[in-house]
Amino acid sequence: MGVVAAVITGLVFLVAAITKLAAPAAWRAQASDLGVPSTVSSMVPYVEAVLGALLLVQFQRHVVAWCAVGVLAAFTVLLVVRLAQGRRPPCACFGSLTPKPIGAASVARNMVFIAVAVVAATL
Repeated sequence: MGVVAAVITGLVFLVAAITKLAAPAAWRAQASDLGVPSTVSSMVPYVEAVLGALLLVQFQRHVVAWCAVGVLAAFTVLLVVRLAQGRRPPCACFGSLTPKPIGAASVARNMVFIAVAVVAATL
């Protein structure tokens, strides 16, 4: 079960990274709209790619999965804060694949991803 959860989480992170790297200007604009500093947003796709690749090959799966949980939790906190502020910029989570404004569904989706990553980390 943990291996399958790691593969799913790895694929999610790789898709997120690839969509951001495929359209870097759009990613920077979306990240800026979310209030992410450019120094952080420039690193996000690479962190996602590394985590995704490591999870796919099962390298230090438990440790890497906990890192993924942390990254997903940070993303989710950012979404919740923006929603609490009444802001609904486009979700930059999956680049051009998610152009709709953030909302409760974005948070719910991330909670599911966190749960899957926890399974990868613990089983």
